[in-house]
Amino acid sequence: MIPIRDVNPTRSTPWVTWSILLVCGLVFLWQSMLPPGVDAAFVQTWGLVPRRIAYGDPTAAITVLTSMFMHGGFMHVLGNLWFLYIFGDNVEDNLGSARFAIFYVLSGVAAAAAQYLANPLSPVPMVGASGAIAGVLAAYLVLYPRARVVTLVPIFIFLQWIELPAVVFIALWFALQFYSGLGSLTQGTTGGVAYWAHIGGFLAGLVMVFVFRRPKLPDPNEGWRVVRLPPRAQRPRDPWRNDPGW
Repeated sequence: MIPIRDVNPTRSTPWVTWSILLVCGLVFLWQSMLPPGVDAAFVQTWGLVPRRIAYGDPTAAITVLTSMFMHGGFMHVLGNLWFLYIFGDNVEDNLGSARFAIFYVLSGVAAAAAQYLANPLSPVPMVGASGAIAGVLAAYLVLYPRARVVTLVPIFIFLQWIELPAVVFIALWFALQFYSGLGSLTQGTTGGVAYWAHIGGFLAGLVMVFVFRRPKLPDPNEGWRVVRLPPRAQRPRDPWRNDPGW
């Protein structure tokens, strides 16, 4: 399934979402201009390598943050930033820019922790914003479960445009990540997609959104009885008012 857009307007400009998109795009552009050997060294240095953390490398702590803005290829960065573009603006609109920035980073930290626990001795660097974006998807699920997501779905040999409720689209996405994550554990794979980062970021976002979301504003009409006035011709005449229309 490929999300095309969501039918969910926003009230504010998503400055943090756009900033993340810009930084990730610039970092990927920088990576793509590096020579092959230098590019590999760059990823090893600034990507999250679980084994470095397990061996107590003090410089590995910063890679929990830097790895969120790096990607392994064009389709990788395109897919991640497209999901963030579609779902991030609404979550930022609800949380507010400052809360959203903190929420995003904490979701990425939780994603890195989950991937580390899944394979703490892995020498493969983990890069990508998908763990933090998984937290954004979880927040969207809680905040806007009934929002419509225009989705491109393969049916047999054709592609169909379908509007799915956000709760259906995101639940199917998470089910696929969980199934693939279990498969990576049973098969003992050390590379490829960091499914447990997706799972960890999603579960963290699912919990944190209740802390970071803005309180619902009270309805000013709540608790008041609505009184409907009769038509003007049926209203009783006011003897104290000199109004020929009465």
